[in-house]
Amino acid sequence: MTTAPIELEVDELPTRQRHFRVAVVTETYPPEVNGVARSIACVVQGLQARDHAVQLLRPRQAEVDRGAVPSINEVLMRGLPVPRYPHLRMGVVSKRTLVSLWASRRPDVVHIATEGPMGWSALQAARHLKLPVVSEFRTNFHAYAQHYGIGWLRRPLLAYLRKFHNRCHNTMVPNAALAGELMAQGFRHVSVIARGVDTQLFHPLRRSQTLRAQWGVAPGDPVLLHVGRLAAEKNLQLLADVWPAVRERHPRARLVLVGDGPARAELQQQLPDAIFAGMRHGEALAACYASGDLFVFPSVTETYGNVTPEALASGLPVMAYGYAAAGLLVRDGINGGLAPFNEAAAFRQRLLALLDTPQGLSGMREAARASAESLDWDGIVQGIEQVYAAAIDGTSVALRAGSQLSGMTAGAL
Repeated sequence: MTTAPIELEVDELPTRQRHFRVAVVTETYPPEVNGVARSIACVVQGLQARDHAVQLLRPRQAEVDRGAVPSINEVLMRGLPVPRYPHLRMGVVSKRTLVSLWASRRPDVVHIATEGPMGWSALQAARHLKLPVVSEFRTNFHAYAQHYGIGWLRRPLLAYLRKFHNRCHNTMVPNAALAGELMAQGFRHVSVIARGVDTQLFHPLRRSQTLRAQWGVAPGDPVLLHVGRLAAEKNLQLLADVWPAVRERHPRARLVLVGDGPARAELQQQLPDAIFAGMRHGEALAACYASGDLFVFPSVTETYGNVTPEALASGLPVMAYGYAAAGLLVRDGINGGLAPFNEAAAFRQRLLALLDTPQGLSGMREAARASAESLDWDGIVQGIEQVYAAAIDGTSVALRAGSQLSGMTAGAL
């Protein structure tokens, strides 16, 4: 009697977790408030939770900054203010300093989250010591150029980013569409790693009637919310342009902008009846999300847009262009509204249509929350571990459909 062979998929076999010494290099980190800072902090916390030894290298944010992250070996470097963003600081450190630091206790892998001066020095030091390097593509700096009147810098910036990332063993990006765009521009060894969201912090139960009353909102009044930098690259002019039409059709509607940035003064002139809530952190930020009725996100320069899953996790429907995180997570008419990329008239029309059906908008809250509940950081950190292992072992990352991790090489397209 013969039996048919049992077929096993390799991914189903139990594997022993490997533990790494990881040097994480980033030029932004909490308490700085931005999507990159929040998400890289979640990665660091996830690595710690899985028993990896993390060394965190970041700029000193102020003279009094002595490091405040428990149980992490923090190395604080000199920082300089970022032009137009004086509250942010870019790291300044020499290659020689990092070579000396890492030669005395070699990390297994260097993880570079940002491509600024500190990231470049870290890349040069790691290559000198022949250390594996993985990087992340988190910000469309080259796309920002046109919003600041320096469009002529777009090509040099793209060339720098391509040179930077192609010197790494692997570059992690948050979605396959961005991976395809970068690879068409000559980027190599690109892997797709989804971004997560803290579903305990960002939760519908944080909705606050007290906060809504502070905003001057009566029961039933719709609140349009935006969270993020108040800056040209966020395309907030579209929000300013559409707001008079919103108020004409919905006089009780309120607009709340959470965040700060170089465009705040101009926006305050254009939107005198809007509420500028300033920077918000932690539970205060989560309460803002949950207390809104529609998240309005007109940006066209996102690599992902961490605010999108944060809003959805808070039970807040999202109105955005259909790309980046919104293209992955938002289902038009189910948990928000989508417009074709960079089509302002379509964005305006869809936004007004959502507000014209308040019961339908309210009914989207549960679906919004459900669409974010699967974005667990632990699973995403496991995907990052696989990228680390491949860099250390000198192997490629296998392409697996439907997984959190999708390794892609230039030959894959």
